Amino acid sequence: MSPRDDVGRALVVTAHPDDVDFGAAGTVAAWRSAGIEVAYLVCTSGEAAGEPEVPRAEIAETRRAEQRAAASVIGVERVTFLDHPDGALTPSIELRRDITRAIREFRPDRVLTWSPEINWEMVVTTHPDHRATGEAAFAAVYPDARNPNAHPELLRDEGLRPWTVRELWLADGPPAARNHAVDVTDTFAKKIEALRQHRSQVGTAEGLEENLRQHLSRAARRHGLPVGHLAEVFQVVDTN
Repeated sequence: MSPRDDVGRALVVTAHPDDVDFGAAGTVAAWRSAGIEVAYLVCTSGEAAGEPEVPRAEIAETRRAEQRAAASVIGVERVTFLDHPDGALTPSIELRRDITRAIREFRPDRVLTWSPEINWEMVVTTHPDHRATGEAAFAAVYPDARNPNAHPELLRDEGLRPWTVRELWLADGPPAARNHAVDVTDTFAKKIEALRQHRSQVGTAEGLEENLRQHLSRAARRHGLPVGHLAEVFQVVDTN
């Protein structure tokens, strides 16, 4: 799969703070280096994490700050949180509307989100919130954002005109569906630096860098990259 080469803006839609940094930060850093403007849309504030005795609002505030710091490392300035409930996301009409609003506001050529399908080879990354985000984001890309009759209040009350996203990237889907590898060898250090901003989640965890290096190295080999290279892999879909 050859992605479009005329992309000026990309929107990344995730369920939680840190999702993009584990799954796609090397790719986003490469996009930024190529001059592509990138924005993050995070559906929850990650408040279901942490110790039970810590107030949920405090955890949410911490995780929002961590995601903004991580985005800054990658070169992303625009980070929006929808504050839907962490751990209870569904591909509801409300979530579809909120993602559609973000698409019509930012008007991206490309949307990157998580696959709505189950990756049975790595169940620990196939969180129900990830799949709900992917299903809602796909519906927002097609048909909602381009359809003037979808969520009519966006056009009627907010003046947000329809917008067609031309390309969809899906992370963490079934391996057989993944058709494009991004060489992130040169941006891996930024990916690790971004992940380290999520102190409440990874802290100073030993082995993080080496484990990710091994994972991305295996992905690179599977997709034919030279020995020693690292890759993040996606399913790329033409939405025209």
